[in-house]
Amino acid sequence: MRILGIDPGLARVGFAIVDANCDQKTMLDCGIIRTDSDKKEGNRMVEIAKDLSQLIRRWKPNIAVVEKFFFYRSSTTISVVQARGVIIMTLARFQIPTLEFPPMQIKLAVAGSGHADKNDVLIAVMRELNLKDPPRPDDAADALAIALTGWFQQ
Repeated sequence: MRILGIDPGLARVGFAIVDANCDQKTMLDCGIIRTDSDKKEGNRMVEIAKDLSQLIRRWKPNIAVVEKFFFYRSSTTISVVQARGVIIMTLARFQIPTLEFPPMQIKLAVAGSGHADKNDVLIAVMRELNLKDPPRPDDAADALAIALTGWFQQ
């Protein structure tokens, strides 16, 4: 099964592609979709949809897993929610089944505790995928944890 993990954002969308079967999980790709802060918000949303579409066409995932937005007071909250909507819409256009999990459930699935810190999650991701070096940037590492959560929940 090929899984696309997505950590939503406006400035940076983390993504990860993982191949998983009974015996093995392999990271195929991870990184970020970066948008230019000098552009208008609508244009940044178009860029996210375009770049995500290219990733989908390239990797042909069987399933996508997206982090549910954790609400808090921030000046970027609305923009991140809008970007997440663009991501969900793009996945729907490609008819990719999509799972959604909140941060605590991702931490619990990957690191064994819903209150695990970023380093605990990173160590668990590296162990599960047999990675020698930590994936960078953090958004890409988070997307790997999100993808693994989808596999564990299947």
